[in-house]
Amino acid sequence: MFNSIHKFTLLVGLTAGLLSCGDDHNDTGTEFAPNMYNSVGYEPMTQLQGDTNKINPLGMNMRLPVSGTVPRKKYTGADSLKKAFLAQELLAKTVPNDSLSYSAALLKNPLAATPENIEAGKQQYERFCQHCHGEGGKGDGLVAKQYKGVPVYSSDALKDVNDGHIYHVITHGKGRMWPHGSQISSENRWKIVLYVHELQKQ
Repeated sequence: MFNSIHKFTLLVGLTAGLLSCGDDHNDTGTEFAPNMYNSVGYEPMTQLQGDTNKINPLGMNMRLPVSGTVPRKKYTGADSLKKAFLAQELLAKTVPNDSLSYSAALLKNPLAATPENIEAGKQQYERFCQHCHGEGGKGDGLVAKQYKGVPVYSSDALKDVNDGHIYHVITHGKGRMWPHGSQISSENRWKIVLYVHELQKQ
């Protein structure tokens, strides 16, 4: 049987439970450990309700851009080639590292396949790719002898892969191939893509 202390405890618990319910479905109630959800430090992309930054103007966490800053999407000071590079760069950054099919569907090489660009791509290929993929893209480079299974560009599996596919693999890697996005500029990666297409035809 419940004694009076148990009854009182049960009554207080039920009362507290009923009082904690409300009509506002957007109200999350009292948080037990708010610092686990809301950073103690100011975060530039977060502005909590009632949170006023005493340092920055307008009480905002995000700092105002430097005077004269132009957003990327409104960058009009470049020629068409630079704009194409910028568009592909922004698009490439939205593709997750493991979404090769997205890159293959979305990305297009902003460079024309001119002899100069292909030659520049060959130079970059010799610098960064040849040690594994071989001089002719046959997967017979010196490092490939240790790695085993480096693909042949002209094989049935790879002879038709497009710009976005190749660019993604250079940038993020695939299988045992390590990512090279931090080593090779975006422009040079596109030039390598042009040269890889030449090796696919062999």
